[in-house]
Amino acid sequence: MKPGLPTAMERPHFIGIGGAGMSGIAKILAQRGAQVAGSDARDSETAEALRAHGATVHIGHAAGHLAPESTCVVVSSAIRADNPELARAAELGIPVVHRSDALAALMDGLRPIAVAGTHGKTTTTSMLAVSLSALGLDPSYAIGGDLDAPGSNAHHGEGDIFVAEADESDRSFHKYAPQVAIILNAELDHHANYASMEEIYESFETFVGKIVPGGTLVVAHGQAGAAEIARRVAGREGLHVVTYGEAEDADVRITKITPRGLTSEVTVLLDGRPLTFTVSVPGRHYAHNAVAALAAGVALGIPAHNLASALGKYTGVKRRLQLKGEAAGVQVIDSYAHHPTEMTADLEAIRGAAGDSRILVVFQPHLFSRTQELGTEMGQSLALADASVVLDIYPAREDPVPGVTSEIIIAAARAAGADVTPEHDKTAVADVIAGMAKPGDLVLTMGAGDVTDLGPQILARLAD
Repeated sequence: MKPGLPTAMERPHFIGIGGAGMSGIAKILAQRGAQVAGSDARDSETAEALRAHGATVHIGHAAGHLAPESTCVVVSSAIRADNPELARAAELGIPVVHRSDALAALMDGLRPIAVAGTHGKTTTTSMLAVSLSALGLDPSYAIGGDLDAPGSNAHHGEGDIFVAEADESDRSFHKYAPQVAIILNAELDHHANYASMEEIYESFETFVGKIVPGGTLVVAHGQAGAAEIARRVAGREGLHVVTYGEAEDADVRITKITPRGLTSEVTVLLDGRPLTFTVSVPGRHYAHNAVAALAAGVALGIPAHNLASALGKYTGVKRRLQLKGEAAGVQVIDSYAHHPTEMTADLEAIRGAAGDSRILVVFQPHLFSRTQELGTEMGQSLALADASVVLDIYPAREDPVPGVTSEIIIAAARAAGADVTPEHDKTAVADVIAGMAKPGDLVLTMGAGDVTDLGPQILARLAD
C-alpha cells in the first residue's frame, strides 16, 4: 500500500534536518515523493544520506534558506524561537508543524506500533523494524538512531505496519494513535519539562489514552514506573493490557536469560508454551527489550515463533553498545547511555561480557538540568567501571546553570570508590586513554552528546 502525501507536506522545510528524529521524517517524506529541504548546524553523513534521496540540505541557519514556496516548516522542541528561518516562516505566513504532528500524519491509515519509555526506545523500535523486515512485512519505521548506516533510521515500506519511537521528553507522543503501544519503563527525567513523577505518570496515562479502541498496551511488569501506569489504566474499556517480565504472573514470562559472550539466549513462556530465541546484543535489559518487541508483534497477529526467530537478525543500532573497533588489543565500544539507569545497565552488560578485562569509561554528561537532578546517581554508576574519564557537560539546547558542573558527578563517583579523572579538554582524551589502556581492556565512550566522536580518535591513537 502507498499512503498518501499530506498536501501541507508536499514541500516541507526542516529546521535541524540532521537530527535523529527530524532526519527520519524527512527521509520518509522524500521516499513518498515530497520535495524536501532543510538546514542543519553542520554537515554530516546523515545530511549526505538525505541528499541522496533528493533532499536539499543547507548548512547553517539563515532566513534565505527557506524557500517562499515551502508548504510548511517542520521543527522539533530543540529549535529556539529566535531561529532566523522560523522568523522568516512567520513573515511569509508558512505554517509551522511540530515533528510529532508530521510523524503522526505519516502513520495515518497504517497499523502503528509506538514504543515509549524513559530508555530503551531506540533499541526496541529497531528490534521491531529489523525483525518485521526480515519476515518480509516491509514496515515503515522511524527510529531515534541509525541501524547500520547513516540515514538508516527510517524507511517508507509497502507494508501496513508503522513502527515509531514515541518520545515522552516533550509530551509529543500524545499526538500518536497507535494500535499497539509499548511502555518499557517510566522514571523521572527530562527535568525541564517534568517536575515530578506524578507529571510523568499523567503524561504516560494520556499516551495510553490515545491507543485506538481495541488496541493493546504492552507494559513491563517488573519496572516500578511502568507497573504503576498499568495499575492506573487497568480496566479501561477497549484496551487490552499485556505484561511482560520475569515475575510468575507476567502474561509473557521471561523464564531464563543466558549470557553467551556478546549475545544472550532468552526463554519465555507465552500462552503456556516455552519459546527460546537469541538476542544478538549483551545484557539483561536488551533481553527485556526483545521480549517487549515480541509481545507487540504478537499483538498485531504475527506468529510468535516466526517473530522470535526474526529477532535474532537484530545485531544492534549505532551508539547502543556499538563496537567501534580494536587497536593494540583494546576494544572501543560506544554507548548512548546518559541516564543513570541506562549507564548502570550498559556497564553491567559489558561487565558480564568482558570477563576479567578492565573497563575504562569516557563519560560526557548530557544537559545541565539532568546533571543537576541526577549527577550523584551518574557518579555512582561510574563506580561499576575500573576507571573513568569525565568530560564537561554537553549543553545541547540548554544554557549553563550556575554551580552545575561535572564536579557533581566526579565527587559522587569518588565517594563510591571510583577511580575518576576529570578532563576539560576533549581533544586530550585520546592521549589520556592511550596512557591508561592495556591490551585486553575495553574502552566505553558514553553519553548522548559528541563524545561519540572520540571512538575513532582513541583507536587511531592506540594504533600509533
